[in-house]
Amino acid sequence: MRFRLLLVFLLISTLSFAQEFYMFVGTYTYGSSKGIYVYNFNSKTGKAEWVSNTDSAKNPSFLAVAPDGRHVYTVNEVNQNGSGMVTAYSFDKSKGELRFLNQQRSEGEDPCHISITKDARWIIVANYSGGSLASFPVQPNGVLTSYTQHILHEGKSVNEQRQEKAHVHSVFLSPDENFLLTPDLGMDKVHIYQFDQYAKTPLHPAAQKTIDCAPGSGPRHLDFSPNGRFVYVIEELSGTVSVHSYQKGVTKFVQRIATHPADFTGNPGSADIHISADGRFLYASNRGKENNIAIFRIDSNSGKLTSIGYESTRGEGPRNFSIDPTGNYLLVANQLTSTVEIFKRDRNSGLLKFTGNSISIPNPVCLKFLAKK
Repeated sequence: MRFRLLLVFLLISTLSFAQEFYMFVGTYTYGSSKGIYVYNFNSKTGKAEWVSNTDSAKNPSFLAVAPDGRHVYTVNEVNQNGSGMVTAYSFDKSKGELRFLNQQRSEGEDPCHISITKDARWIIVANYSGGSLASFPVQPNGVLTSYTQHILHEGKSVNEQRQEKAHVHSVFLSPDENFLLTPDLGMDKVHIYQFDQYAKTPLHPAAQKTIDCAPGSGPRHLDFSPNGRFVYVIEELSGTVSVHSYQKGVTKFVQRIATHPADFTGNPGSADIHISADGRFLYASNRGKENNIAIFRIDSNSGKLTSIGYESTRGEGPRNFSIDPTGNYLLVANQLTSTVEIFKRDRNSGLLKFTGNSISIPNPVCLKFLAKK
């Protein structure tokens, strides 16, 4: 009997512990923001509690967390003598605290997105105003070395105000990490590179060099279906999602669908895109006058999207959002109204419902989770 009770206690303790996550929030540091904030997030209650924050980070707008949770990396979205910065931190999981390790030049102005490989050996950064991307080897202790490869995009598109030059907006590794896809808002292209983690210069043009997006669409971010068969590109300027089949770096256009209702008359401002872990639903954020999350059902065979609803973000400027690791909640970073709003996600319908839980935090931009182990 005692043994059974012990097993039950251990099971309950394990499940309870598994519901606890660290949530990292990247921000813009104008106003009162201190930089990167760390919260405890309880996936059972949908509530978050402040743990710590940095005290001097400059515009750590987008973050990447090492898979083992020991290090966190951020772009510093600034322009200092023609370059932004990228910074490495160690993370104490027992205390929930970040400690500065070192910093490198990003080799381009206003770095806005960062990715890390599964083995945490490489960091790749997108420089928005610089129109470039750069790769950085990571030492075993988490310290960043200087870049070993810098690739400059050259080109423009039809929107004279926003597409006067290349603007690399993000860098995404394919699920097998053999390819890197880089949406370029200024060129209306997603560049495709082969990625060789064992080479000093790991990026080389793939056989299919680009995904060509519609003129004036402005590709911004993307996400892969969990099975890797499709890639979905959020297009900021046209307020659309383009769907493409995907196999070993080769794509084929499938569909383009609006992220707003047919009667919407404002200027689109689409920002972020995420697919649920079960591959059934896709979510996309809209800024501007909409300030909502567009919700789509995914056809598992064709990859095509069907619009099923919208949910207000209860704030302005939903630049980034994230689905928590359990899939139970969707959290939205409203940059302009300085809140993170927490929504319950219905796994069956895909629809969202506001929990009433909200975090007040200056200029939130990026949300990342880490399981407590």
